[in-house]
Amino acid sequence: MRNSSPIHSSVPGSSLDTEARTLSDAAPSLSDAQYQQKMQRRKEVQEQRLAERSQEKGLIVVNTGNGKGKTTAALGMVLRALGHGYSVAIIQFIKGAWEPAEKAAFSHWEGGQLVFKAMGEGFTWETQDRDRDTQKAQEAWEMALGYIRDPAFRLVLLDEVNIALKLGYLSVEQVLAGLAQKPQDSHVLLTGRGAPQVLIDAADLVTEMALIKHPFREQGIKAQAGIEF
Repeated sequence: MRNSSPIHSSVPGSSLDTEARTLSDAAPSLSDAQYQQKMQRRKEVQEQRLAERSQEKGLIVVNTGNGKGKTTAALGMVLRALGHGYSVAIIQFIKGAWEPAEKAAFSHWEGGQLVFKAMGEGFTWETQDRDRDTQKAQEAWEMALGYIRDPAFRLVLLDEVNIALKLGYLSVEQVLAGLAQKPQDSHVLLTGRGAPQVLIDAADLVTEMALIKHPFREQGIKAQAGIEF
């Protein structure tokens, strides 16, 4: 059974978020009465914001940037959608020859709520065949379009599709045309570094993962089970 109860949180970058940071900085020096007064004010602002925002719509979501965590964050959203009882499709571009542990973890839902299709033949430096990579990306896109158009699927994840765009295996125009065909209440999530600006402009929610430190680069530590795969 689907759980339709809303979950509310403050919006990063908003005046409320700024107020929360200010409160956090000042909290140690506040008296109990001052702290209570500030928290009451924050509660009132939050309630006003929630009352003003009642619209629902299907979103185009982009996770990009050079930092780790784009697909990981996307799969967290997949898990959330599955928990609400929604049907989800995951189409993996590029790294289809790689069997991630996430696929095993999600196997409980496969054949029911979840469709998981790994459509590539490996990372581009492994395949070394541009024509073949382009063909596989186009096949993956055609399959993805079927799920994007299908109102039965509340969330469609196009994993690493931004890489396919960056390398020219897909055109931005065909992807935007496909996204325009999604049902009004369905969400499409696109991951991968190098998302083109025109896609970012068309999206409703964009997150850029920033690389600060990585053990592979900084310490020569190899990819490890449970962290990278």
